[in-house]
Amino acid sequence: MSPDGEKEGEIMSHKDNLDPQFYEMLEKLQALDFVLVELNLFLDTHPEDLASIQQYNQLVQERTQLANHFQQLYGPLMNFGHSYSKFPWEWSKVPWPWQV
Repeated sequence: MSPDGEKEGEIMSHKDNLDPQFYEMLEKLQALDFVLVELNLFLDTHPEDLASIQQYNQLVQERTQLANHFQQLYGPLMNFGHSYSKFPWEWSKVPWPWQV
């Protein structure tokens, strides 16, 4: 059961109610996260690679803007102070990012 008392099957039905942009934006965020992790690892061993640092910073900015837009439309991506919440508290809404 989810925190709002819904059964697993009911949570899955919420996926059908989301527009395609939800999934497109979430997939783009995941791709950016992957590239940022890879660049971070590369820069750990190549700290003076200016082009990679510039690419990293540009992608951080892109990811921040996309995450902010996503959260305005669909609710928070992360909790514990990493995302704002509208009123009422949005963490009780499903699906959560890891459920799609």
